[in-house]
Amino acid sequence: MLSLNNIKASNWSRKTSKRLGRGNGSGKGTFCTRGMNGQNSRSGGGVAAWFEGGQTPLFRRMPKLKGFSNALFKKEYSVVNLTDLAKLAEKGISEVNKEVLIANGIVTKKTLPVKLLGKGELTAKVSVVVDKASSSAQAAVEKAGWKLELL
Repeated sequence: MLSLNNIKASNWSRKTSKRLGRGNGSGKGTFCTRGMNGQNSRSGGGVAAWFEGGQTPLFRRMPKLKGFSNALFKKEYSVVNLTDLAKLAEKGISEVNKEVLIANGIVTKKTLPVKLLGKGELTAKVSVVVDKASSSAQAAVEKAGWKLELL
């Protein structure tokens, strides 16, 4: 039966550390496996992790970055074109919102806002609810007599 007084580690689970500098009889005395001379034999010796043996380091070979990146504040949208709405209208769907777009596989990411773009032609009348729309898409929707609602 297993209890606290008879718990023991497995034979292979703990590796004994290499005992250095405990006399020449141990086989690890005098130079303690460091070799005789050189930078790595000294206490505190060795090179930095990024040192590349004297060749120009990677961070100095890279060009200095110039310009501006707005990646931190970039807004991503799930894009829906007028052609996608026309396909939904052919199926007989008269009211299009984010849930309908997700259900029909036009929008895949539920967390992103939906933006309507003006690629394509419109014929059937449908009411559309999206987060944002381009000016060309708004003009096309108004021309076709659809109802566009922006959130």
